[in-house]
Amino acid sequence: MLRKFAMVIGLLPVMAHAQQNKFEYEFDHERPWVELQTQLPGYPQPENLLQFDPGPVSDNTHLVDASSIAVGEDGVVRYSLVIRSPSGAMNVSYEGIRCQTAEKRTYAYGRNDGTWARARLSRWVDLENLAQNYAQRALYRYYFCPLGIHMVRDAREAVDALKAGVHPRAVRH
Repeated sequence: MLRKFAMVIGLLPVMAHAQQNKFEYEFDHERPWVELQTQLPGYPQPENLLQFDPGPVSDNTHLVDASSIAVGEDGVVRYSLVIRSPSGAMNVSYEGIRCQTAEKRTYAYGRNDGTWARARLSRWVDLENLAQNYAQRALYRYYFCPLGIHMVRDAREAVDALKAGVHPRAVRH
C-alpha cells in the first residue's frame, strides 16, 4: 500500500505539468501565433484580375488576382496585387494581410518576365501608420477584414466582396 502511495505521489508533478500544458492556452488569443509557410501562386493573368477602389488617393488602377486569394488557417489573407499607372506601368506583388493585427507583409515582387522574386526583407508592418499602404488598407477595411474584426472565411467570400465593390459587413466612409 505504501509503495502504491509513493508511486501516486511521484506522478503528481507529471500530472500537474500535463494539466498545466492542457490549459496553458485556455483562450485562442493567448496562444502564440505561428505563420504558415507561404507558397507563391501562379503569376497574375488578365482574365483573373478584379478591380477595387482604394479611395481617392491615386489615379492608378488597383487589381487583385482572384485565383491567388488564399485564406490561411493562420489568420492571413494572401493575394496578388497589381497596380497599373495611367501610362501602363505595372507593379505586381504577392502579399498577406493579418486581420487580427492590421498588418501586411510582402512575400514577393513580380518581374517583367512573369515570374516572382521573393522579397528580401519580408516582415509584418502596421497598415495604419504607413501612408503608402492605402491599397492594402482598403483591402483590409472593406474587403478582407471588414470592421477590422471579421476575416473572410474563404477565397469565395473575398472574391464576392471585390466583385460587389465592398464586403457586406464593411462600412465605407
